Amino acid sequence: MQTSPIEVQKALKNMDYPAKKKQLIEHAKKHKADSKVMEVLEELPEKEYTNAADVSKAFSGK
Repeated sequence: MQTSPIEVQKALKNMDYPAKKKQLIEHAKKHKADSKVMEVLEELPEKEYTNAADVSKAFSGK
């Protein structure tokens, strides 16, 4: 299942960085991200992300 980096960033709008994977997932859930976005976030490596570009880089590496 694929989604665009734009959709992922929309789900993470106003996210406070740095943030760990778990925090990204919780933030997206609160903002009612769709299932495709949630799947992408669940597949991200377990690490701390410094900013939105860091998340996009990890996501686009899939």
